[in-house]
Parts: sequence; structure tokens; C-alpha cells
Amino acid sequence: MKLENNLDTDEIGGLVRNLAIPSMLAQFVSVFYSIVDRMYIGNIPEIGELALAGVGVCGPIVTMISSVSFWVGVGGAPLLSIRLGQKNQKGARQVLANCFLMLLVMALLITVIALILKRRLLWWFGASEVLFPYADEYITWIFLGTVFALLSAGMNQFIICQGFSKVGMKSVLLGAVLNLILDPICIFFLDLGVKGAAIATVISQAASCAYVLRFLFSSQPEIPITFGGYQWKVMKKVLLIGLTPFVIIALDNVMIISLNAQIQRFGGPQRGDMLLTCNTILQSFMLVVTMPLGGITGSTQTILGFNYGAKRADRIRKAEKHILALCLGFTGIMFFVSRLFSRYFVMLFTRDPEYIRLTLEAIRIYTLMIIPLGIQYMIVDGATGMGLSKIAISLSMFRKVIYFLCIFLIPNIWDIGQIFYSEPVSDLISPILSAAVFFLVISPVIDKGAE
Repeated sequence: MKLENNLDTDEIGGLVRNLAIPSMLAQFVSVFYSIVDRMYIGNIPEIGELALAGVGVCGPIVTMISSVSFWVGVGGAPLLSIRLGQKNQKGARQVLANCFLMLLVMALLITVIALILKRRLLWWFGASEVLFPYADEYITWIFLGTVFALLSAGMNQFIICQGFSKVGMKSVLLGAVLNLILDPICIFFLDLGVKGAAIATVISQAASCAYVLRFLFSSQPEIPITFGGYQWKVMKKVLLIGLTPFVIIALDNVMIISLNAQIQRFGGPQRGDMLLTCNTILQSFMLVVTMPLGGITGSTQTILGFNYGAKRADRIRKAEKHILALCLGFTGIMFFVSRLFSRYFVMLFTRDPEYIRLTLEAIRIYTLMIIPLGIQYMIVDGATGMGLSKIAISLSMFRKVIYFLCIFLIPNIWDIGQIFYSEPVSDLISPILSAAVFFLVISPVIDKGAE
């Protein structure tokens, strides 16, 4: 077995870059799963804008289901890293075996429940009479591919946490490139429309899933997938650690759902559907910001977890500085991209001048405070990586509360178009509190763990 990155001995700066950059690039590529679908759907003749809004309604549902993969994957990967830092290979194998079983069972249960509740979910999540047929056609096929989506994303975390960041990147790249090729074939050549976009996505996820499982069942990783040793206490520990990213992603989607509902309520039938289309494009742009940012902080959790288990506070401190620098550098670049190049991004989805104008205005408002968002991600994901789940979830919940308050207050005071200020308000206040908690609470915990 040849490790790409040695968590025990490699120089910290290089180790952070070697794990963070491939994962960040992988997440950039992963964004294509949703963006490419929406780009082609938005350009379907005659129905493009309405179909795009219908798929936008499905977006939070799809992401909420996918959050289960992070619940188990991001919950189990830091625990596996801590076990490796403690030189406890038996415990690490047990963690992986339990996580694989959990993901498989959860995927099957979610598929059945989601298909039964499909119609109600779409109405709850903001589908109008006009948008429902497009949303229904898309989500049905996505639900059928749930097992591939959860296993590929969830188990990929156990590849990255063992130091194989390039293998993890290749699994994401495989699915994204395949999706890019299949989308125009299924949507236009086979004339399957919205359904074709969903089928292309499911096939791509199946290919990624096969690649991930093939690697984890081989002799290449230090900890491969094995069977047996299933214990509720291990599963409970994984679910507790993973609760933070799960709640973060789930609540992010509840926020988008609430945003869509408020837009429909205060925007009215015609303006509401138009603003929903704009919000779909806006949320696609935000994926380009948040997914690579999460790639940086998520992939480097294994460094923090390993060294927390090894009681090496000095390496944790160095890693945190490098992670913060990468986060702020990335969010700084994306802030200027949102100002200078967002028009070209919007034009991938629509050429209608009014849609372009409204979406550009929304993007520029929504991204006003994305630079300090890098601080929030570093602190919350770093705490999760070290098993400090209660601190992490409290900080994340505070940000969500601020956002929800803005969503429900702003439309009652100002025009519905101002609702997009909810994001920058929460992105400014939350990192301030998180930084204070880091210095007052998390830092002493790290020092105490090293003693």
C-alpha cells in the first residue's frame, strides 16, 4: 500500500494543500451535476425558464436527501481518522463497516419513503400548478438513484480521510464528466426533456458509486470495507459527530425552501415564478462558492482529527492557519468573480434580459459577505473534524436562526426583492461569534487534549 499523504509525518502546509486542493477541485467538478442539468434545462425551447424553476423546486429535496451521505460519511471519517491517530486499526475497520451498512440501509429506506411522499413533498417545497409537472418528472428518477448518490458521496469520505485525495477527486470527476456527456444526449437527442436530465444524473452517480466501492473493497486502502463488528454504540457515535454537517445541509435546504415559499407568497403568481427561476440560478452560483469551500474544510478535517487523536496540538495549530488562509483566499476570489463575471454565468441558463437583470441583482446582494464565510466554515468544520460536535452545531444553528429571522421579517417591511439580503446579514454576524467561541472555547479544548 502506498499512501498519497502521510497524516503522521508529512509537513503540515504541504499536507493541507495536498488534501484541500484536489478536494476543492473535485467539488468544483461536482457542481456540474446540478449546474449542467439546469443549464441544459434552461435552454429547452419554449419551456426552458418554467422547467428550470420546476427543477429549482426539486433542488432542496435532492440536497436534503444527499445530506444523509454527509451525516454518515463526515460523521464516520473523522472518527476513523482519530482511530488511525491512536494506532487502533481494529477500531477503524469497525467504523467503516458500520458506516457502509448504515448508508445502504438508509438509502433503501429513503427511496421507498420519498417515492410514497413525492407529491406532497413537491407541494410543500413550493411547486405551483404550472411548475409541478416538470418537478414531478425530474424528481421521480432522482429518487430511484438514491442508493448510488448516497453510497458514492458518503463512502468517498473514507477514501479522502485515508490520504487518497486524488482517488476521491477522480471518483467525482468520473461522474461529472459522464453527466456532462449524457445530458445533451438524453435531453435533446433522445428528446427526453427534463426526465433526460435526471436519468443522466442517475447514470453518472452509479458510475461514481462503482468506482468508489471498487477502491474500498480492494487491498489499496489501509482500511478497506469489511463485514461484521456491527455495534449500535459505534453507529450512535458516527451519527452524533455527523449530526453537525447533516443539520447544516438540511437547514440550508430548509432555508432555501423557506425562501422559495416567501417569494411565492409575496411575489404573486407571475412575479413569484420569475423570482423562483432567478433564485434557482442564484443557488447554482452559490454552489460554486459553498461546495469548493466545503471541499477545503471537509477534506482537511482528517488532519485535525488524526492529530487530535494523536494529541499533537502543535500540528493542529499549523493546520488551522493554512486552512484559514485557503478559505479566505478562495472566498476573496469568488467575491470578485460575483462582481465581474456573474453575467456570463447567468447567461448559461437564460438569455431573457429581465431574468438576467433580476438574477444579477440577486447574486450581487447575496454574495456581499462571502469573504467572512470562510472563517465560519473553517471553525465549524474544524470542530466537527475533532469530534467537537456540540460546539459545531451550536455555531451553525446560530447562523441559521439569523437567516430565518431575516427571511420572515424583510418581506413584511420591504419589497420581496430585498429578501436576498438575508444571506449577507447572517454571513457577517455568524463568523464574529464563531471567532469568539474559537478563541474562548475550542482553543483551550485543543490544548487540554494534548496534555
